[in-house]
Amino acid sequence: MVPLNLPPIDSSRLRQGESYIEIFDRLRHKHVVLTPEEWVRQHFVDYMIKEKQFPASLMANEIGLELNNTRRRCDTVVFDRTGNPMMIIEYKAPGIVISQKVFDQIVRYNMVLHARYLTISNGMTHYCCRIDYDTHTYTFLREIPDYTLCCAYGQNR
Repeated sequence: MVPLNLPPIDSSRLRQGESYIEIFDRLRHKHVVLTPEEWVRQHFVDYMIKEKQFPASLMANEIGLELNNTRRRCDTVVFDRTGNPMMIIEYKAPGIVISQKVFDQIVRYNMVLHARYLTISNGMTHYCCRIDYDTHTYTFLREIPDYTLCCAYGQNR
């Protein structure tokens, strides 16, 4: 897999499967097939936990939701301490350009979840925006805030 613009992960999480490589997903507590998108997900989740102090216990991968009578899955959802969705994270493989189509996808998911933060990463480039539901605006942030700051913003609403 290609090096990413994220801190490295522990290589002991990788193992050879029957005909493919697997990686241990610390949030799902199981090994999953290592795809380019999964490579990004696992690095990003580690980054959020180790660098941004997001509690692993308040994060979940592959969260199902229903949108327009269709089942969809968010790549990662971060919850606040009251159990409400605080951030949706969407991943793409490193070779995928983050386009308006990707932003449209995460915004559709947010029509159901009403998170305060939307984050997108292809492992090389990362975007995070904060939604202000009072003014119906959004702001792209220079960097992804740590968990405490994300929670503080939610309390000031």
